[in-house]
Amino acid sequence: MAIEPQENIIPINIVDEMRTAYIDYSMSVIIARALPDVRDGLKPVHRRVLYGMHELGVTHNKPFKKSARIVGEVLGKYHPHGDASVYDAMVRMAQDWSLRYPLVQGQGNFGSIDGDGPAAMRYTEARLARTAEEMLADLNKDTVDFQTNFDDSLQEPTVLPAKLPQLLINGSSGIAVGMATNMPPHNLTEVIEGIIAYINNNDITIEELMQYIQGPDFPTRGIIYGSQGIREAYRTGRGKVLMRAKATIETTPTGKEQIIVTEIPYMVNKAMLIERTAQLVNEKKIEGISDIRDESDKDGLRIVYDLKRDAIGQVVLNNLYKNTSLQFSFGVNNVALVAGKPQTLNLKELIQHFVAHRHEVLLRKTKYELNQAQKRLHILEGYLIALDNLDAIISLIRSSRDAEAAKQGLIQTYQLSEQQAKAILELRLQRLTGMERDKILQEHRETTQLIERLQLILSDRDLQMTLIKNELAELKEQYGDARRTVIEHNTDDITLEDMIAEEDMVITISQQGYIKRTPLSEYRIQNRGGVGARSTATKEDDYITHLFVASTHQYLLIFTTLGKVFWKKVYTLPEGSKSSKGRAIQNLIPIAPGDQVQSVIKVRNLKDETYVNSRYILMCTVQGVIKKTPLDAYINPRTNGIQAIKINEGDRLLTVKLTKGDNHVIIALRSGRAIHFHERDVRSMGRVSTGVRGITLAGPEDRVVGMVTVYKPDIELLVVAEKGVGKRSAVADYRITKRGGKGVKTLNITEKTGALAAIEAVTDADELLIINTSGIAIRIEVSTLRIMGRNTQGVRLIRLNEGDAITSIAKITENL
Repeated sequence: MAIEPQENIIPINIVDEMRTAYIDYSMSVIIARALPDVRDGLKPVHRRVLYGMHELGVTHNKPFKKSARIVGEVLGKYHPHGDASVYDAMVRMAQDWSLRYPLVQGQGNFGSIDGDGPAAMRYTEARLARTAEEMLADLNKDTVDFQTNFDDSLQEPTVLPAKLPQLLINGSSGIAVGMATNMPPHNLTEVIEGIIAYINNNDITIEELMQYIQGPDFPTRGIIYGSQGIREAYRTGRGKVLMRAKATIETTPTGKEQIIVTEIPYMVNKAMLIERTAQLVNEKKIEGISDIRDESDKDGLRIVYDLKRDAIGQVVLNNLYKNTSLQFSFGVNNVALVAGKPQTLNLKELIQHFVAHRHEVLLRKTKYELNQAQKRLHILEGYLIALDNLDAIISLIRSSRDAEAAKQGLIQTYQLSEQQAKAILELRLQRLTGMERDKILQEHRETTQLIERLQLILSDRDLQMTLIKNELAELKEQYGDARRTVIEHNTDDITLEDMIAEEDMVITISQQGYIKRTPLSEYRIQNRGGVGARSTATKEDDYITHLFVASTHQYLLIFTTLGKVFWKKVYTLPEGSKSSKGRAIQNLIPIAPGDQVQSVIKVRNLKDETYVNSRYILMCTVQGVIKKTPLDAYINPRTNGIQAIKINEGDRLLTVKLTKGDNHVIIALRSGRAIHFHERDVRSMGRVSTGVRGITLAGPEDRVVGMVTVYKPDIELLVVAEKGVGKRSAVADYRITKRGGKGVKTLNITEKTGALAAIEAVTDADELLIINTSGIAIRIEVSTLRIMGRNTQGVRLIRLNEGDAITSIAKITENL
């Protein structure tokens, strides 16, 4: 029989339909089931369990309620899935070996660390823990958004106010579609101290945060072996944390050795651990163990490994670490929902999102309380009017036909609002006594003060942050405890820096922005007047503009023409041979289009407070503006750089020096003049200020070519002209003047010498690298140059080809 065609059948490509359906399913799993929200650290099922218990009123100070009653409440109102999913979620929140800070108090059998399942929900009871109540605090004050439940009959919160940083202190785990999350728990005291440090300094680095948050803190205690994995996880959001059981080797009265395990790694099943170890012993894969006993009781965990007489305890223990779950890797994968989208987050980002959430909750709570206070004040003002006109109002009410007439009479006679009139009509007679009148006046004063305080909070961001910090400090005082998990820095816990030999490197940066580091040993010493050796394989129209020597372990502060500064370690720069071109610096730091590297200084240690607090950054522009700023203003540059100096239109940053604040300063001009003044003449300024006049230019074509700083004037000054002529003369030959003058002659500029190109402070112990535009470098000893007068022409330092010119010089040994 033929089948009649159906008009409502729509042909669909099965590939497209499968793709669409799977994507919809994937997003449902990711958002509604498997991943926690970064703000409150909860998945929907956990959030609904806590909210359901909150609605039932089973707080920590109320009697326990049957788990089945709680599960039914959550299932029937908010979570239309299987009862097992709800009960399992509630059970896990009550297990003190699963959560570092449990959110539910359980009564009855809630499972064990051996992997035993909980009793049926009809046998167990539960109520909220104090920590859960902190997650739910202020929920009724419009602090978070609500949404309709599955049948649009009720409202449920989309996120909890979450006073506690739940995602950090308890972690989370889940498998979605195409992604997973596995976040470790942390110590509440450490986390709160880290959050407060972030609020105090939003530019804090992850390394600095780790001074507060040392690493994960697991509820089953144990040992974290090595911190390299912690650093990687905190820096990138992904890493491996190696956990070990706490084990000791003891000797029995009979002389035999035992290995006693009292703490095991997080999420390791004790019963399965013992079973697996026994299996390995029977298979002869682990030698030296004669018996295994589980002596755990209500006082704590205890696993005993009896050793054979000829066994060496440490060797057996090492084998146990290697072959069993006594050593276990926790794979950190910090994936959470940010604005409904999964993201991998590092430690600082997790803290940022929590603080942003608490800030929003504080603002919404304050606005709600302000609105309620204003409504209450409005009613109290009505009461005061009523009390001032009590006899007339009583007469008006008695003469009114009904309540509506009385209300309208009050509104018209005393210009009251409808709310005030209604409140007066509902006022109990006992409130008309003298004592009650005083109470109304007192409440009016207190409400007025409350409104002023709430308005102040809403207008002052610093006060908002202070309130968040105070709230966190109270939580730390109430719930904070000592770290449980010990972190051991093993011999293999070596940083990248530890694996790199400390040696001097020649750093070169070309005019077109190519950077590299080359071992200093590649540059051999030559005699004065030599032709030099090729330093860099630059392009035809490129040449070296910066050349200096620094250790692989030093920090570089890289300053650009437009006054921004970036931070780099020397060993992170690309290494190349003396003749290689290097790598474009834009691949290393995000320099803006039209900007370029202008000056680089090397810093010994940005973490040494004594060193940082005793140093200054001294900057000079091509138009002779000079500025001094403390070094500690530059120790935390952002990834995109920070502004180091405000540059005037038509000017650009030329050079930057690191000083101790009491140096002599010499600034030289292209016209061959130089000024000598004391650094004390330049006052310390903020990071984004412009600076003051350092030297006056000789004309519109003149510009600054260099600045040197020295501790005392008994050092020589080397000056080099464009055509390879140079000399050294005593700094003392340059009389000290006030900053801002025209200076004195430092080199007799002629057609033979060309304009002044560079200056440098030197001694006989120094060596120089001189670079020209064609990429040729010559290394010479300063001691081969005789000291000459300030007004002389100098001697030839390097022979140049026609059209070539000196671009930069660098001192190899330097004692700042």
